[in-house]
Amino acid sequence: MEPKTREFVIRPEVTQRTVFLSEARDFKLVRQGRLVVAKGSETGLEFRLQKERILIGRSSACDLRLNDSSVSALHAELLAKPEGYLLRDLDSTNGIFMLGHRVREVFLNEGSQFQVGNNLLRFEPLQSVLRIPLSRRDRFGKALGTSVKMREVFAVLEKVAPSELPVLLRGETGTGKELLAAAIHDYSLRKNRPFLVLDCGAVAATLIEDTLFGHERGAFTGADSMRRGLFEEADGGTLFIDEVGELDLSLQPKLLRVLEHHEVQRIGGVKTLPADVRIVAATHRNLRQMVEEGRFREDLLYRLSVVEVEIPPLRERPEDIRMLVQATLAEFNAERKAAGQEEMAIDPLALQLLDAHPWPGNVRELKNTLERVLHLAGGPVVNRQDLMLDLFGNTRRSSLSVDVGLPYKDSKARLIARFEQEYLTRLVQEEGGNLSRAARRAGLARQHLRTLCRRYAIPVGAEAQEGEVDEKSGGLAEETTDPANDQRPGKPPPGDNPDQE
Repeated sequence: MEPKTREFVIRPEVTQRTVFLSEARDFKLVRQGRLVVAKGSETGLEFRLQKERILIGRSSACDLRLNDSSVSALHAELLAKPEGYLLRDLDSTNGIFMLGHRVREVFLNEGSQFQVGNNLLRFEPLQSVLRIPLSRRDRFGKALGTSVKMREVFAVLEKVAPSELPVLLRGETGTGKELLAAAIHDYSLRKNRPFLVLDCGAVAATLIEDTLFGHERGAFTGADSMRRGLFEEADGGTLFIDEVGELDLSLQPKLLRVLEHHEVQRIGGVKTLPADVRIVAATHRNLRQMVEEGRFREDLLYRLSVVEVEIPPLRERPEDIRMLVQATLAEFNAERKAAGQEEMAIDPLALQLLDAHPWPGNVRELKNTLERVLHLAGGPVVNRQDLMLDLFGNTRRSSLSVDVGLPYKDSKARLIARFEQEYLTRLVQEEGGNLSRAARRAGLARQHLRTLCRRYAIPVGAEAQEGEVDEKSGGLAEETTDPANDQRPGKPPPGDNPDQE
């Protein structure tokens, strides 16, 4: 289901942008383009860019498929960004070449040519615009978000929920996929029937088949009685299969059969039973890559991803953090009020630190952090120090603390954030909050150091000491908000300068 496109006159202030909002802020507009194969196995082929992310490669899962052995299965992607179309190599074997140089990623200009395997492709911008609807709501069920990215997700799910179509939710751990799956059920015609969950990552592989399909008495040693599986228990309702990428390859044909024929057979049984169940699946893995590696069935992927929605990580929608914080605080205070206890609050510097943190664990990490500090805070107001101790530990501690419970990438990001927080805090403290001296000592540009300090809500200049004037600034350090990141409904659209603070 591709959004409709139409030709129209683009407002002058956005003529240089590729992705922008409509005046009513109810649509995201993406300037279209096309790729032309100028030389190679598909010479003359023209491919129109009709969505924000285009996959290029040899695999049938790619949007632009090049039947060439020198092209990797998933070779490259083309992403629509406000600044233009970004071409990025996906760790391909033979790479991407432009003007004789191998490139990792590059923004394309009109007429840009690049080589993928033995194919020379040319990029041509068009005047037509793709209109992507945005929800007017800031929530879908219990999932919250005012950002453009989340309102785009909500708009798709609001349209899909009343249907019977299978939905595949892709996103990092902790982004709220189960909340969205539950909301899909609640907004569907099956809302009064069961909503059941199977987490393939939390159930032993040897038990998943029995959990899904059930068994007859005597089917195996220890099967003393008949057991109904989740497909039978969820009859008429919705089954949410979380981390479907962990499903063993031997079980995937059985799941595919249920999706195709709407019937299930218990282990040890001979007759089939009707299975009136809607499937919503979720994964943090790249299932297309798993298909190419032979670890996931392509036909099952197509059945699960009739509607495929990518859930953005929290670091890509920081404007949603305040809303999530306030919602968690409201829930916590409602419980305290019911118990006759004083309500809690979070001071502005602590909020700035929450805004700046990268949150590798996404919404789940944010909520868990808030619940801890609200319970353990020394008074009725959570301050910056309470959060620093929770997020980064004792800032005087020099030992390396690695969280192996997180994926490598997330654990590394958290460790780097902890280092930056500790280094910058001690540096600024030892220089008395003087930004210029701290920048010279660290060997950093003064403006870059200011940006880093804002990221971790570290006071500098007059923020660090009341009445002390920051060298060169001549006054208070000025707080600014990046309008490019502030895309709340009803707020005027940002200007054209992507570097504007």
